[in-house]
Amino acid sequence: MRFLFALAGLAALGPAVAAEQAVAIPASTVDVAPTDALATAVLAGGCFWGMEAVFEQVKGVRSVVSGYAGGDRRTATYAQVATERTRHAEAIRISYDPRTVSYATLLRIYFAVAHDPTQLNRQGPDVGPSYRSAIFPQNPGQDRVARAYIAQLGNSGAFDRPVVTKIEQGRFFVAEDEHQDFARRNPAHPYIVRWDKPKVAAFRAAFPTLAR
Repeated sequence: MRFLFALAGLAALGPAVAAEQAVAIPASTVDVAPTDALATAVLAGGCFWGMEAVFEQVKGVRSVVSGYAGGDRRTATYAQVATERTRHAEAIRISYDPRTVSYATLLRIYFAVAHDPTQLNRQGPDVGPSYRSAIFPQNPGQDRVARAYIAQLGNSGAFDRPVVTKIEQGRFFVAEDEHQDFARRNPAHPYIVRWDKPKVAAFRAAFPTLAR
């Protein structure tokens, strides 16, 4: 399905793919206190290929894993999640060094460029609850910061429509090997060219000091 959407999008755009720009949003007024240990963030914002591609570019991020969050282990497979009946969201698990990049900074990238937090149960051409905008806090500090930032952005007027991102609980299950590092391994894939390369370029343009 993604392949067909990508082909249609490329045909409509012609030989040049339209550039994407980050939304100018304020930094969060609260953050999680840094520690010496690596930390983990779990974020859902549409197709995990593009989310992974963006956050792999961030300084301080040690690894990004694609997977499924919010449902049960027994149905955490691509084929079953694609039925939109498993309650999972396509998500990424980020391992990061909080001394280099903070949780609130990751959320700023998430809201500004990694996905559109005003789209309900969809992202671009992908439709369904598995493509929802959702944050899965890994501890009370992340929960506090995420809720505060959503409220702050809602009052900022930065977005033309309401932010629909939800705070959710649930385990993260690693996706199949074929989905890991997909954009990096398949740079010419039509979906990557149409939807994800522009996001990466937008991140690097908007946050040059945060980019590797």
